[in-house]
Amino acid sequence: MNQKSFIVETIGRLDKVLTDKINQSRNQVEQLIKEGLVSINGKVVTKTGYKLSIGDRVEYSFKEPIPKDKVVVDFDVDIIYEDDVMMVVNKPSGLVVHPAPSVKEATLVDWLIQKGISLSTISGEERHGIVHRIDKETTGALVIAKTNEAHQKLSLQLQDKSMGRYYLALVDYPLKDSGIVEKPIGRNRKNRLKMDIVSEGKYAKSAFYKIAKSDANVELVAVKLFTGRTHQIRVHLNSLGRHILGDVLYGFKSKKDTINRVLLHAYKLYLTHPSTGLKMEFVAPIFPDMQDFIYRKFNQGEIDEKIEPNIIDNYFDNITNRM
Repeated sequence: MNQKSFIVETIGRLDKVLTDKINQSRNQVEQLIKEGLVSINGKVVTKTGYKLSIGDRVEYSFKEPIPKDKVVVDFDVDIIYEDDVMMVVNKPSGLVVHPAPSVKEATLVDWLIQKGISLSTISGEERHGIVHRIDKETTGALVIAKTNEAHQKLSLQLQDKSMGRYYLALVDYPLKDSGIVEKPIGRNRKNRLKMDIVSEGKYAKSAFYKIAKSDANVELVAVKLFTGRTHQIRVHLNSLGRHILGDVLYGFKSKKDTINRVLLHAYKLYLTHPSTGLKMEFVAPIFPDMQDFIYRKFNQGEIDEKIEPNIIDNYFDNITNRM
């Protein structure tokens, strides 16, 4: 384990002082403490609210990835970009990003570990390298941190919105207009698998841009997230009476189509490189099933022009300026 330490200079709670010191989220720091990876003056402390005194010596460490022998990784993932500190992959549909008690199959983290890829460890044993996640059925661009320093810097970009993604989605009925949805999201009271618009939920903001409408009233839309709530795009569309094709959880219904997954794709990712400071953009190619569907419903030349990565940003500049 990579152990680090520091001397306390300000009185305060362990979780708060450590959060400020290592520049991580409170949740990540709480996980480190509860897993027994933090000690005060040589003694392990698992109480997040432990009161620190000036002069206390705090030691903390991060677990190294532990390969899993029980899961079979029989798939591959396309790598869009890779260097010594980070990588960007194009996640396929049906792949869970990280292990969880309810997940029995191999995950993206399992694939990364099997490939022998160096990963950051600050998110805990189950989430090595994972800076942000995508739903199981959603496809597209996902950034992976190889070092703890890169993970910290990329996480800060998520918080200050200097990192983000533009999504493409196919919806079952055209939106009335391009625009912004600001509605709080929380757990559905009747179905724990779903999220919903609830007054006590967390603030959530999404922007939708109408790209093209087919003769069958299917619409291709671009989406920009200003927050990152679970199922955010799907919940906000549902609140408008619209659903992503294949999203049966939130109400998509069609007997004519045999769409077996949610047609939502994280198309373009932008960020600042954690080491060089250079602004970077990555485009995740649309997977064949979704691309074939788009080309069957719309004019290929028109769509290719409208989803040109260099112009997607402008769509949302226009929306923001109208608000």
